[in-house]
Amino acid sequence: METIFNSFSSLIIFLHVISAVIWVGGMIAIRFAIHYSMQDIEEPKIKLGRTLENLRRFFNMVIPAIIILLVTAIIMIIALGFKGTPLYPTVIAKEVIWSIMTIVFITIYIKRNKAQKAFNDGKFPIAKELLTPIAQYFIPLNIILGLIAIYLGVTLRGF
Repeated sequence: METIFNSFSSLIIFLHVISAVIWVGGMIAIRFAIHYSMQDIEEPKIKLGRTLENLRRFFNMVIPAIIILLVTAIIMIIALGFKGTPLYPTVIAKEVIWSIMTIVFITIYIKRNKAQKAFNDGKFPIAKELLTPIAQYFIPLNIILGLIAIYLGVTLRGF
């Protein structure tokens, strides 16, 4: 791992940072820009359909970002020798946060897929009921956790 990191450190760090930006920045854009602009759509079926499509497209970007984030984190943890240092608890805290975020993401993914099925079956109130906690709770939770993880990552870069 050290050899890989030493040969490609700039690329690995770039991929790690851009993956976090895509995931956290994407959630911020969805929650605070797209979500509110969608409220201007008066037809419930169109609003639900657009919301489902926006989430599907977002997932297409985020799933690879999550995988890249994990792989690059593992490479950096091993290559930079954090284990046994005073910074190791920060590394572990950061990884715990990203793990919780991944679990929340999987929950969002499952709810969105169930909502899509309900939408396709013409069960619009059920689709809306499944999507509501995503915007109200899950995405805001992941935004907060993501910002904390990014801050911890910045503090680790100062070592």
